[in-house]
Amino acid sequence: MFIIELTYVKPLEEVGKYMEEHKKFLEENYEEGIFIVSGPMVPRVGGIIIASLDSKEELEKIVNKDPFIINKVSSYKITEFLAAVTGEGLESLRES
Repeated sequence: MFIIELTYVKPLEEVGKYMEEHKKFLEENYEEGIFIVSGPMVPRVGGIIIASLDSKEELEKIVNKDPFIINKVSSYKITEFLAAVTGEGLESLRES
């Protein structure tokens, strides 16, 4: 699994111009089963996406298609982790 940390590098007003395109990008990746959960940081300086994919390189290719990245209003950092423990109902996310 991966944590994608998006950090805004432009003012929120500029980021907002690409929000609808970004939401469509998120929806497409939820439909593909790649993204599991996402949302804005508090305070609103970026966002977090949790993704399930086999390869960091594949995920980087996907993230580079995000309108926030294409339009240079956000940067990103990807952290890989093993989901060893989960809450009830999320057992399918555990990695062996």
